[in-house]
Amino acid sequence: MGTQLLGYLLLGNVLILSLIYIYIFKIRKLIGFQLGMSISSVSGGLIGIITGVILIYQFPLKFVTVTIITTLMSMFVGAIFGALFDYQTLLVGYGNGVMTGIMAPMIGAAAKGSLPFLLFLEGVFLFTLILLIISAKRT
Repeated sequence: MGTQLLGYLLLGNVLILSLIYIYIFKIRKLIGFQLGMSISSVSGGLIGIITGVILIYQFPLKFVTVTIITTLMSMFVGAIFGALFDYQTLLVGYGNGVMTGIMAPMIGAAAKGSLPFLLFLEGVFLFTLILLIISAKRT
């Protein structure tokens, strides 16, 4: 799989999550803390898993660097989604981002560049984001 295509895929995932952040930011006052915890946990975890797998597919010999970048990114995403609500939610998103950010490159290394696995993760990522939007909209 081309590394350039993987880069575009990662960029697309970040852009989609950024658009969802803007949407959640606009309606954050209507969302309760329990759904807020789920949103911060899911967003940090998902971006951690998908980023870790894509980066380890692109740079299979840079395991430590990929793990550090993935952990920092998923911690940041979980924390900023959690910061939309309160400090407790921020901590939940941060903690979930740490765990998935550390484990995701291991999952990607075990998959050994499998395209069906990457497509499965992208499908789960998009389905979960759609579910997240529907949940936020109906609150």
